[in-house]
Amino acid sequence: MTASKAGKAKPNRELASIKRRLSDLADDVLAAKVDKGVAAVASQILNVYLRAVSVELKAKEQLELVERLESLEEALEQRKGERRYGA
Repeated sequence: MTASKAGKAKPNRELASIKRRLSDLADDVLAAKVDKGVAAVASQILNVYLRAVSVELKAKEQLELVERLESLEEALEQRKGERRYGA
């Protein structure tokens, strides 16, 4: 697994876990296993956590894109330099 894929694996696992917990919470409310008020607060907390994971994932993706762009710009500058000296 590449570093970029490894960096995305944890947030993706967390997103799947949160989705599962929200689904389980909804099932428990519908089955009257969990009080609606408790479930409402729990879902709000999970939604905040979900947002934090989402922001983390976007920040990592943006950092990766910046690094890739810088690498491409470096390669372009090297090619330009080779053309000047090789011509």
